[in-house]
Amino acid sequence: MQISLLQCQSSRDVQANLAFIDSQLKLLPRELGEPQLVVLPECCLLFGGHESQQLQYAGSEHQSELKTALANMAKQYQVYLIAGTIPMRADDGRVFSRCYFFDDHGVTLGHYDKLHLFDVDVADGTKTYRESDTFHPGDHLCVVDTPFGKVGLAICYDIRFGDLFRALRLAGADYIALPSAFTKVTGEAHWQVLLQARAIETQCYLLGAGQWGQHNQGSRETWGHSMIVDPWGRVIAERATECGWAQAKVELSELQRIRQQMPVIGHNRFVAPQLTPV
Repeated sequence: MQISLLQCQSSRDVQANLAFIDSQLKLLPRELGEPQLVVLPECCLLFGGHESQQLQYAGSEHQSELKTALANMAKQYQVYLIAGTIPMRADDGRVFSRCYFFDDHGVTLGHYDKLHLFDVDVADGTKTYRESDTFHPGDHLCVVDTPFGKVGLAICYDIRFGDLFRALRLAGADYIALPSAFTKVTGEAHWQVLLQARAIETQCYLLGAGQWGQHNQGSRETWGHSMIVDPWGRVIAERATECGWAQAKVELSELQRIRQQMPVIGHNRFVAPQLTPV
């Protein structure tokens, strides 16, 4: 199977962001008949100066222009699409930062609401990040069964919480996708080492698709360095800077070999957190 991560430089202009993703999918290098998994970064359709600017686009499960647009692209280009994140409003009015997973017919296979919200002070131009002012944390895991293996979902700041990734592995994950928008400061310090650590611990492929560069006249700056890390911790594909694709072909036989030779899950003597997979 081929995995393709799209590195973006998204803005507040939803139509421009959609047009960019569409243009890249048209040019996506692929072989006829080969399964294609595409991962988009966090906030792929709307990257505001502050998270609250996303509220005007928060749709519902049954009525969301952003969700429909992404599902249509999965269908048009016949790709399995992990569609970054979009704001979604629940029936009780709470808003979640949600990642949808669509199959190559545009059918929703599952979704994940960001569990760990980025309430952090960073030594950059923004300085203070408070996602919890806008979003409500999720309460479930998501591992999706596909023809090419089981795919777990996490989002950006989640990567700092190893218990979540162990729970995804215990729920059957072979791959863990991580749509992200790491800041330049935190990304330069920790992005790659965290991806490699989570890959080694879980013995899964880690798929980190990121935002890159300056956004909205420099009000935000992200790290980029989208990368695919194999279950041994090797970086097998990377796009350090600029927008575009990071791609690699993977075989589950490599994952199975590593797990067989070093069965760490069976050796682990600690209890995983109790979250319900959906």
